[in-house]
Amino acid sequence: MNRLIWMRVWRGAFVLLMLVIFALAVVYVTPLVYPFLIGWIIAYALNPIVNYLQSKAKFPRWLAVTVTLFVFVMAVITVVTALITKIVSEIIHLSQSINGTIEWWRNEFDKLINTPEMQNLIDKISTFYNENPKYQEPIDAKIADTANLLAQASSDIVTYFFNGLTALLISLPNMLTIMVIVLLASFFIGKDWNKHAKLMSGWVPQGLRRSISTIWSDLQKALFGYARSQFIMISITAVVVIIGLLLIGVDYAITIGLLIGLVDLLPYLGVGAVMVPWIAYSFIYGDTQLGIGLSILYGVILVARQMIEPKVLASSVGLDPLPTLIAMFVGLKLFGVLGLIIGPVSLIILIAINRANVFRDIYYFIMRGIK
Repeated sequence: MNRLIWMRVWRGAFVLLMLVIFALAVVYVTPLVYPFLIGWIIAYALNPIVNYLQSKAKFPRWLAVTVTLFVFVMAVITVVTALITKIVSEIIHLSQSINGTIEWWRNEFDKLINTPEMQNLIDKISTFYNENPKYQEPIDAKIADTANLLAQASSDIVTYFFNGLTALLISLPNMLTIMVIVLLASFFIGKDWNKHAKLMSGWVPQGLRRSISTIWSDLQKALFGYARSQFIMISITAVVVIIGLLLIGVDYAITIGLLIGLVDLLPYLGVGAVMVPWIAYSFIYGDTQLGIGLSILYGVILVARQMIEPKVLASSVGLDPLPTLIAMFVGLKLFGVLGLIIGPVSLIILIAINRANVFRDIYYFIMRGIK
């Protein structure tokens, strides 16, 4: 093996080692510093407002950061408190109505069982049982297994819910501490934003700084543009659904509207994943008026999305639905429900890195030893 091949192997191993070190740093360092990362994100998001107060209103930097953070925190607390209060109230009322729904299903099942066709089918099954006793034991075993499986699933759901509630209550003091750290980090980072930016810039070589600047510029357009557009779209969907459900007279409109807004993140499926089964259920249930109202609401949502979505997405870099779906599935398998967000975000970051020609530069570095 000649010297050129050895040098390529060495450079490839060096790049691989750097990637492994970076991945290990992300995995093991992020849990230690994530409150400060969140604080940096908040400071970055509020920095334009802080700069405006400092330049236009002539606020001292520390006062501009303090006022901006205070307004931000108060707005978040107000919105979250109002939403939680309303959602808890609607969940309580919803749980009270479940008994009525279960009773309706039980009555419908009794009606189905008492029909002549079902009675005839039951008689045939009974006759088959009596004439073929060797099949009785395996069939009974399968029925018992199915019943045990359903009972275990129900028990697991209840256990999971109460364990999650207990864990949430236990973690409240820790969450409060983390929130205080995040706010303090946001304040100190925002107060000395320019100094930190200049310091970090001095640590990075000029060539690498250009690549990072290109990636960051692309991420601002792609990642933040994508996040902003998705937030706008699900907000519009949630508002339209809530208003529509209130006009129709559906209970728990706010809770249902917020949930449907979140479901709207799913590519291709979106609102239809909830609305279509709900419409079908309404007609099967016999509530034709509700079914018609939901159908009209679903049509309004589709029309509104077709009119608004192109304008909202025009300023951001969208993703192909198929790669997005793949990224969401991979994220779901690796990180659980949170992976539905991590997957598309990771895809956007990879696309931004590719557009900054980082992969091309790495290839040239390995093959030629130049940047």
